[in-house]
Amino acid sequence: MERRSFITKAAAGAGAGIIAAPALAQALPTINWRLASSFPKSLDTIFGASDTFTKRISQLTGGKFNIRSFAAGEIVPGLQVMDAVQAGTVECGHSASYYYFGKDATFAFDCAVPFGLTSRQHTAWYDQGGGRELTRAFFKDYNIINFLGGNSGTQMGGWFRKEIKSVADLKGTKMRVAGFAGRVLERLGVVPQQLAGGDIYPALEKGTIDAAEWVGPYDDEKLGFFKVAPFYYAPGWWEPSASFSFYINIKEWEKLPKEYQAAIEVASYEAHVGMQAEYDVKNPTALARLLKNGVKLRNYPKDVMDACFKTATQVMDEEAAKNAKFKKIYEPWKRFRQDQNQWASVAEATMQNYLISAGRAPK
Repeated sequence: MERRSFITKAAAGAGAGIIAAPALAQALPTINWRLASSFPKSLDTIFGASDTFTKRISQLTGGKFNIRSFAAGEIVPGLQVMDAVQAGTVECGHSASYYYFGKDATFAFDCAVPFGLTSRQHTAWYDQGGGRELTRAFFKDYNIINFLGGNSGTQMGGWFRKEIKSVADLKGTKMRVAGFAGRVLERLGVVPQQLAGGDIYPALEKGTIDAAEWVGPYDDEKLGFFKVAPFYYAPGWWEPSASFSFYINIKEWEKLPKEYQAAIEVASYEAHVGMQAEYDVKNPTALARLLKNGVKLRNYPKDVMDACFKTATQVMDEEAAKNAKFKKIYEPWKRFRQDQNQWASVAEATMQNYLISAGRAPK
């Protein structure tokens, strides 16, 4: 009898909760925001994170908090999204923080640095390893609060018109690459070029550039690089993962009810995890199609990787010596990377390497 009474009361309580949720939503204000993306809609995996983010926020708030996404160029150019959020031109944005490397190299830690963290490690660093606190303290100077907004995973190392067999082959190569990677490769003889995504293919076709990096098989296939640059290299050591971010103007964030702030936290995390999963599903099949089209897949030779690692370390150490904001994140970040790689070598990397090897062995 007591058990039946308990179940009846519990059901009544659940029913009250169902009634209370809409009532709570009705008590909250209706808010409409705009989100400026750094990406075109054609990059459905990356731009799609903004759609996931905005749709989930609307769902979680009973349709009271609505954000409309705008692709790159619809409100501001893709590389001006952070400036637009900082100035309050839009309330929020979706971008890759290393785009703002020219303002301060510290931005790169929110996205990708050479020989940095994998997608999983970056998420761990941001969420549990102190990264959230460190990057948000940095972004505060720009009137922005940042949230995880997706990750591409380890990117590819670019498309080349000629084969790279040694460090010497890099000398004089005109390559579409920027940021830290540009600094590193420049010291090894590469001539870095900054080009927007839509300008890369014609530059490769005409021979204006000799090589270009973008993201990975799924996105690269769409841009058609394989038609004019047959050698496809791995890995993209400058982007062991590339983490995208949602930016919110701090003043606008502080105006929000706590319920809406919680919705942003939840929606951003769902969008982040969803992008990672989508790339993991789409890249293998895209690579298979590229290989059928005659793409020549290559790994960078060890001497190239060693030279790039040594030079990248020098470049980052030099930046830390002259940039206090960079150093504040770089030092604890380096310790986190070392601990993560030591742990990965014990179990996960060993397991992964075995499975790769076993899959290639004759049956």
